[in-house]
Amino acid sequence: MVVSYGQGEDAGFADLYEAPIVERVLFGDDVMLATERKNYSTNLATYVANLVSVKGASKEALLSARRILALSLHLERRNKQAMVVNFQLRQGVMPKVKIGDYNPRTFSRLLMARAKLLNKAGEGAEKERLLARYFIDVAAHIDPRNEDAVFECESQRIDFGELDWGILTAGPSKSKEAAEIQEPEN
Repeated sequence: MVVSYGQGEDAGFADLYEAPIVERVLFGDDVMLATERKNYSTNLATYVANLVSVKGASKEALLSARRILALSLHLERRNKQAMVVNFQLRQGVMPKVKIGDYNPRTFSRLLMARAKLLNKAGEGAEKERLLARYFIDVAAHIDPRNEDAVFECESQRIDFGELDWGILTAGPSKSKEAAEIQEPEN
């Protein structure tokens, strides 16, 4: 049996995982301070590593991983944890279970609390409201027993339709809505 360099024994799922395309960070200093973005980015990536490790490389787990890693990378483009987990998934290597700063239940509540603050932003704060929607969606999926998160997630779906993850996963050149939200370069 021959094993190619860099491939692990779980390499079969590498074809199932489609890495997000993050050319330019959508959520920067205008939305949240860098240290806070780094903290959320790291904890989202840790959650993904644990999700894929525990649930296996199912199609659903890899789709969730792609979306959550995209959000993580849009908060901090060079987040070590997010970059490592994304690389491992692209290579078909099962990430190791990691000890995060929060358990899923607490992290879900933290995301909800931050989403409420983001939604209090004034007029013209499109990015804040968009990030709040992503945080609420992720919070509901991290802990489906968090009734507040599930209620807000379902309310958003009814009011605004399904959340467009393509804004984060496909890159601005592929997503019209992402191009409209991003500020023009000078």
